[in-house]
Amino acid sequence: MTTVRRHVARGAAALAAAAVLSVTAVPSAAPAVPASPASPADVSADEGTPAGPPAELPAGMYGTTDPTYDGVWRQSLAMLAQRAVNVMPADSAVAWLLGQQCDSGAFPAYRPDTTKPCDATTVVDTNSTAAAVQILAALTTYPDAMNNGMSWLASVQNKDGGWGYNAGAPSDANSTGLVIGALAAGGAPVGTRLSTEGRSPYQALNSFAIPCDAKEGGGAFAYQPDKSGKLLPNADATAAGLLGGIGKRMVTTGVEPGPGPVCQDLHPLTPERAARNGASYLVKALAKTGHLDQPPMPGADDSAPLPDHGNTADAVVALTTAGYGKQAVAPMKWLEKNSAAWAKENGPAAYAQLIFAAHTTSTDPRTFGGTDLVKALNATGPAPKWIGPKPLTTAEQQKVLADQKAEKHSMSGNIWTMAVGAFAALVICVLFVVRAKRRRS
Repeated sequence: MTTVRRHVARGAAALAAAAVLSVTAVPSAAPAVPASPASPADVSADEGTPAGPPAELPAGMYGTTDPTYDGVWRQSLAMLAQRAVNVMPADSAVAWLLGQQCDSGAFPAYRPDTTKPCDATTVVDTNSTAAAVQILAALTTYPDAMNNGMSWLASVQNKDGGWGYNAGAPSDANSTGLVIGALAAGGAPVGTRLSTEGRSPYQALNSFAIPCDAKEGGGAFAYQPDKSGKLLPNADATAAGLLGGIGKRMVTTGVEPGPGPVCQDLHPLTPERAARNGASYLVKALAKTGHLDQPPMPGADDSAPLPDHGNTADAVVALTTAGYGKQAVAPMKWLEKNSAAWAKENGPAAYAQLIFAAHTTSTDPRTFGGTDLVKALNATGPAPKWIGPKPLTTAEQQKVLADQKAEKHSMSGNIWTMAVGAFAALVICVLFVVRAKRRRS
């Protein structure tokens, strides 16, 4: 299951839980706790969620598929990707997103009737809200909406310091990593964001880290402990945990690559060390084929696993951001060669994930394996407000800085030369005047 589809599955589970809550008359103050993964719930619009795909998608939306479980998510990722490549989303796209926000600051996966205020039956979630906060931070012109979203996220922090998909749901690595990225994007001090029991988001994230000496998945992050409390490696959670551990958002830039990651069990385990341990797991998982695989479905033949394009793109972003760009080269080449059809099938969020990977690795998304990702993404939604010049890659930016430094040094040298020349000319003038006076006397 790709990252895009996994998000939809989690949204479906959340809505299924909401249906149960509304039937059992849980008090409005009670949090919506998601059930185990389930089929999409058939809940009527009167209960706060749509029963099926709308007859016609609202103006300003990206994609053409049913937005019930991923509307805000794919909208946010699409616009984040556009801003990364200097494209300004249409006003109608921004307006649609802002219209989805509840007065509490939270965002649902999709709210079909925005004329009705959100109530206890409106299923809001941390993932949609965190993604929306990140694009609002990138747009910079909607501070109130961004701050309201951040306030809601802070208000639903679990006692262990983390976040689950829904308010009150058990914390998981993916949601916690996403929220950390959102808080960082909005300028909030993540490390001091403590729960009611004094635990930070980083402490929650570390609780999902698998020790390096484990028999299976050493260094990885688990999504959540299983029923027995065991931590099982999860590539999707590891990429999210890695970004969260170093306090980064979904759209980020790579740093100068260094030596490959090494897994080390430190006590106490710092967030950065846990993130680098996660990087070591991802590098090993990518080493065989250059890509990550989808986890086997129950009853399916796992002898020939299917590649997971979305998680591979997320891994490239995480590794490059942490300084392991050399280890991300092979999976990046694999994405360029093999991801066009996958992105076309999965739509805006898939195009966005590939653009994030390209942006982080200074790869041109307009010539991505023969596909113009920017053009393809723009075509899935309303026409952009404007399209600016292609942003400089990291290497090009470094060259510009070097040229500016050289030019500044050259100018400094020229100014020094001119100053010396002027001083010499002054001395000559003084000597000439002195000699002239002596001759007169």
